[in-house]
Amino acid sequence: MFEISRRHVLAGLGLVAATRPSLAMAVETIAVEASDGRVMLNRYAAERSGKRPAVLLLHGSRGFDLRTQAYERHANALTAGGIDAYFVRYYTAADERAIGTMHERERREVYETERFDAWAARVSSVLAAVLARADSSGRAGLLGFSLGGYVAAATAARDARVSALAVLYGGMPDRIVAGVKHLPPMIELHGEADRNVPLARGEELIRLGKKVGAPAEIVTYPGKAHGFDFADNDPATADAVGRVSRFFRERLNAG
Repeated sequence: MFEISRRHVLAGLGLVAATRPSLAMAVETIAVEASDGRVMLNRYAAERSGKRPAVLLLHGSRGFDLRTQAYERHANALTAGGIDAYFVRYYTAADERAIGTMHERERREVYETERFDAWAARVSSVLAAVLARADSSGRAGLLGFSLGGYVAAATAARDARVSALAVLYGGMPDRIVAGVKHLPPMIELHGEADRNVPLARGEELIRLGKKVGAPAEIVTYPGKAHGFDFADNDPATADAVGRVSRFFRERLNAG
């Protein structure tokens, strides 16, 4: 369960303040070819030279543009810690058209279920391209939010090149669970009052990770709803950003 001291609050809020987006920040746009079309990335370079690990950020169902600043908080915390961050726009053009017309949640969920395999394959194509870069240390993690958390978990279960997995209020797609034999070290962050993705889905993912031998931890936030880390001035946001960045620094700089 999420517990926070005054010292932890101040440290976390300092981290968020220090990593807010800057107009001077250089963001590189990259295209990666996948089997079913191009994947567009936004690359945030780490604040250090030499070979570096990377984290691929996977957006929720409404994309990065809904609250770019909220995603950039995580990206900036990662780059401040020496890790390159990539926003992965894993939707195809057809996905964007289809999802844009779906206002009923049930219909959208059926569509998403049918697309998890393809989205995971697209993320794997991006992962291969990132790891092949001259500035890559050879280690990369996935950070997924909501729907992107499901895509990240599905990718990590099938691609052994994923060195670490962080999921915020997501889980593992049901159709994939039975075939999971491997998962990397992982952390799940979930609000206890989440009505979009129940806490039970996050707990199931952590149990699955432990079942296949992965170090797995869940951090729960009492009273917090879906997307709680999008709040600008909530101590839970600072806590989540700090926990995720520390997790990746520890896991991707090891070995």
